[in-house]
Amino acid sequence: MKIKKITTTALLEMKKNGEKITALTAYDAAIAKILNASQIEIVLVGDSVGNVKLGYENTISVTLEEMLHHTKAVKRGNSFSLLVTDMPYLTYQLSIEQAKVNAGRLIKEGGAEAVKLEGGLEVANTIKALGEIHIPVMGHLGLTPQSIHQIGGYKIQGTTQESKEKMVRDAKILEGAGVFAIVLEAIPEDLAQEITKKISVPTIGIGAGPGCDGQILVSDDLLGLTEGHVPKFVKQYADLKTEIYKAVRAFKNEVKTKHYPCS
Repeated sequence: MKIKKITTTALLEMKKNGEKITALTAYDAAIAKILNASQIEIVLVGDSVGNVKLGYENTISVTLEEMLHHTKAVKRGNSFSLLVTDMPYLTYQLSIEQAKVNAGRLIKEGGAEAVKLEGGLEVANTIKALGEIHIPVMGHLGLTPQSIHQIGGYKIQGTTQESKEKMVRDAKILEGAGVFAIVLEAIPEDLAQEITKKISVPTIGIGAGPGCDGQILVSDDLLGLTEGHVPKFVKQYADLKTEIYKAVRAFKNEVKTKHYPCS
């Protein structure tokens, strides 16, 4: 039986039916193929590629051209999942026209099927404008990495009553602007659950507890490939970094001792 391609409407149906949504990041065709074979519903080409693959300190340095490069690669390995790409910093904040052009490039040139923007009320008009040119948009609230200097580091958001109320309002605003889903990152579980109940579109949690409609992780975190700090909410399902070290050292030892290649 042919497996049906995931679409934004399929995700809405999953929320209505109480079926949890799975999402993971990918930055190349090889990982995209694995995620597709595993029937992960959403594959995100995250601007986390900056930290994870490109050696940047944060996501702010990532360029549109770099996102296009990685989106094209993931597209080549994707057939089942909904392919979403992050719009990097300063590609949508300056003007709606700028956002249209840049989002359009990610869809037309990169092969993305949707884009993701960070923010609430301040990006609502941009989301509406993208919808008018038929570009689906995923929202992102809570810890928004592109605002890391403003919010003072990687820490839980929505901890005061005022900030909780604002986040609920922003979620409703994003829903009204036309997003098909919202990522909720690093917020209290009760707040994530409240937002999930109050909006009709799926919430995808990352460090936001089990009450969201789905969950997303950075694939390198899940696979145990991340160097340095790993967020507390991450569950590492494998330790590939250790296995790679072992393989590389074994190769080096066999070459040095003339055991590889065998004659």
